[in-house]
Parts: sequence; C-alpha cells; structure tokens
Amino acid sequence: MAVLSVLTVDLHSHSRVSDGLLPPVDLARRAADNGVDLLALTDHDETSGLADARAVAESSAIRFIDGVEISIAWGGLQVHIVGLDFDTRDAALNAGLGSIRAGRVARAKRMSEELEKFGLPDCLAGASRHAENPNLIGRSHFARYLVEIGVCRDMHSVFESFLVPGKPGYVTHQWATLAEAVGWILGAGGVAVIAHPGRYKFSRLETRALFDEFKGLGGQAIEVISGNFSPEHFAGFSRLALEYGFLASCGSDFHGPEESRVDVGKNVRLPDKLTPVWTAFH
Repeated sequence: MAVLSVLTVDLHSHSRVSDGLLPPVDLARRAADNGVDLLALTDHDETSGLADARAVAESSAIRFIDGVEISIAWGGLQVHIVGLDFDTRDAALNAGLGSIRAGRVARAKRMSEELEKFGLPDCLAGASRHAENPNLIGRSHFARYLVEIGVCRDMHSVFESFLVPGKPGYVTHQWATLAEAVGWILGAGGVAVIAHPGRYKFSRLETRALFDEFKGLGGQAIEVISGNFSPEHFAGFSRLALEYGFLASCGSDFHGPEESRVDVGKNVRLPDKLTPVWTAFH
C-alpha cells in the first residue's frame, strides 16, 4: 500500500448497478489500470455490486471500501449522502435502501407521464433499456434515452432542458430524510459524507444550515474534491471542512468514459492541510 500522503484515492464512483455505464468488475479493473490505491463503489441506494467490485479490486492490490450514495430530500432539493466503510449486512440500512428503491420506480413512472405531456411518449420503456437494475431507474437513464432519440445532443443538455426543477419531466419526490440517511450509515458502523456539496443550488446560508444539521446528527465528512468541481469549489469547501472540523473526502463521481469529466482515480488530490476521511476507516 502506498504512503498515505501519496495515495491515489477515489471514494465516489458508479457502476451499471445504478446509473453508471460499466459493470462493477470493469469499473474495478479500470481503477486498477489508473493506479488507484483506495477505491469505493458508491452506487445509488444499492449495494449489490460491492462484492464483485471488491473481488477484482483486492486481486489488483487495491484497498476496497464498501460504499453507497443515499438519496435524501433537504431544502426542497434532492441531496446525496455517501456512506463509506459500513457493514453491508446491517438490517436497518438495507431496509432503508429498499424503501428508497421502491420510491424510485414510482417516480420514474411519473417522470414518463410528464414527458409524454410534452410530446415525448414511451420514455419509461426507453429509459428502462438503459437501466440494468429496473429498481434503480433514474434521471440519468431518461437522459441517455433522450440523447439516443435525438431530443438533446448530450447529457448536459438534457439536464439543462429537462428533468430538473421547473423543466418538463421533473417531478417532486419524498426521499429519505437527512436524519434517516445519517442514522442508517452510523448504525451500520460507517462514515457519513455529504456528496459534492457544490452541486446543490443552495445559498451560502442554506449550505451552512445543511452542514450544521449534518454535523449535529453525527455526520463526519464532506467531499472537498469531486469530478464536477472547479478550483473555487476545492478552495471553498476546504475552508469549510477546516471550519466545521469535517474529514475530507474525494472522488471522481465517475459514471462512464463517455460521460464523466474525470476518469476513475483521476480526481485532484486532497490538500495536505485537511484530514482525509480514510483515517476514520476500520
């Protein structure tokens, strides 16, 4: 294992089990090819890809961390909380994730109905072709279908024109609460992390309110480095991590070679002044 200060770390990535493009084994092989030392697979609301990814990672001398990205509702928006280094057999966590997956199916049907009103029929069937796990169909699968049929030129354009608040295809949904997600992760012995905090359209006061509540619930870390962050994000969330006493996490948020800005393991390293989240792993 590499020295801590020079580890190549990616603690946020996705496979076809949720909305990534690669099977878990191929994601782990890609991480190995990219020189990753410490890897977490963090599929949305699902842990079924972890065993396959772990087997390949460990055969490649990568330390593998069990992960999941939990969908919650906070401040009127969907926010994501990453869980790392938890017991995958924990009953409460698995029951909670199961309840979120059931809600995803209902939301997908309503999204399809809204897109049909806009003159785009059969989107549920089209999106389903892009979803390996029918219980985890989500906005990315709809976006890929809309690109496929030529409605938009790329995924970014879809999310500018559809599937976000105020646009056709967006539907409100009651996800888990912040307290539930953090409770499930901590109850399973894991570390709770706010995923890509710079992505949410919150004011500075709202961001601080989220951080305050998260810390009060026992949340331990925030992602300072994410594949869709700018240098300004890196600097700003580094300062907030120090101010709040949060551990710092980093990841590419890799979904696939054709879609992601940053390849798995190619994210920027954490600044030396921060305490890495992996210092809290078992």
